[in-house]
Amino acid sequence: MEETILILPALITFFSALLILPKWINKCKQIGLVWEDMNKPGHPKNVASSGGIVVVMAFTLGVLSYLAFRTFFRAQTEINIQIFSLLTTILIFAIVGLTDDLLGWKHGGLSKRLRVGLAVLGAVPLMVINAGNSTMNFPLLGSIHLGLFYPLFLIPLGIAGASTTFNFLAGFNGLEAGQGILMISFLSYVAYLQGVPWLTFIGALMVISLLVFYFYNKVPAKVFPGGTLTYTVGSLIAVMAILGNMEKIAIFVFIPVILEVILKTRGRLKKHSFGIPQKDGSLKVPYPKIYGLTHLSIFVLSKFKTKVYEKDVTYLIFAFQLLIIFLAWIIFL
Repeated sequence: MEETILILPALITFFSALLILPKWINKCKQIGLVWEDMNKPGHPKNVASSGGIVVVMAFTLGVLSYLAFRTFFRAQTEINIQIFSLLTTILIFAIVGLTDDLLGWKHGGLSKRLRVGLAVLGAVPLMVINAGNSTMNFPLLGSIHLGLFYPLFLIPLGIAGASTTFNFLAGFNGLEAGQGILMISFLSYVAYLQGVPWLTFIGALMVISLLVFYFYNKVPAKVFPGGTLTYTVGSLIAVMAILGNMEKIAIFVFIPVILEVILKTRGRLKKHSFGIPQKDGSLKVPYPKIYGLTHLSIFVLSKFKTKVYEKDVTYLIFAFQLLIIFLAWIIFL
């Protein structure tokens, strides 16, 4: 009976996203809240924006119903504060992301300093409950108790870093949602192996919401994620790493994003990820040098294919992410 009831939060998440997302898309088109599809010929401005807000909404409803299940059917409340802290962080980043979206990426959105400051604010719910384990193992040094250094420095650093950089590897239909699905699915699996089933279920709820979103976001996209999705997914990855005590694994899984940050830094964070769309829908590398994994993907694929399309780039990055996950499984598990 209890296991059957546990399915309800998953169904609530799935159907909330499935029913609300088409309505969001239609409303955005009615009021002109649409963005350009930069990898399509002519950059048509016809794609609904900030669909990540629906992902967060469906996820929140699923998490709250899961909390209700734990409270009323299992009388379990010992980890509710951790779940509420996780949810508070996600909702803070949803507000930050939506604000950034509404200000417009072409106009710079939020300033970099304000973005980082708000990202640190988003870490406060985890800081005040002293989340995670402040004792960590380091190569050669062994086990070290970090004390207050962990909640007051490493937690905000990890959450701010993950949330503000996850959207660096973006700009292609389905890319951000797909990366979120792959990373969070693996971290949910790791949480299960480490005996944290509640965190596994929380991660699964986000994956369910992202899967529905991916259906509308894949090529050709009907809706874009916006910072509302990328900030929340990035922050959830960091929060899961902290609450599940799997920081090393999460950092390793984050390698594609880290590489993207390094490449973007070459261009002083001013180079866009998009390719140059041709009349037939294929893409060309936009710059003489490589400033991102999307540029590198176009370049590599062009050596094997006459024409490189948007979905080719997305799938190649997914393949690279899966390789990183496989290596993480071998090295850490």
